[in-house]
Amino acid sequence: MNIRYRNNKLAKKLESAAAIKKNFGANAKRVSQRMEDIEASPNLKILCSIPQANCHPLTNDRQGEWALDISANHRIIFIIDHHPIPMTADGSIERIQVTDIQIITAQEDYH
Repeated sequence: MNIRYRNNKLAKKLESAAAIKKNFGANAKRVSQRMEDIEASPNLKILCSIPQANCHPLTNDRQGEWALDISANHRIIFIIDHHPIPMTADGSIERIQVTDIQIITAQEDYH
């Protein structure tokens, strides 16, 4: 998938294994794995099929955002970076056509 970041500061935190280790400590291995999952997935449908990632859409005040599990409470949060977002006839997101995302935060605990 094509990845953009909300800002340069976040991009620098996730740009290399060394940066991830420095910024995420105990969760670095899982953050690295989720980034590898994103990079290896050609589209959102494939990313959502990876059990360990538990890719899922958020609801309520987080509508439009998606999450990937890092730990029991921590998530990488992203939005779909297509304009317009690919939709099916029934109004759901056409996940196989989603190839661009924007990571908006990493290691967030929204619980």
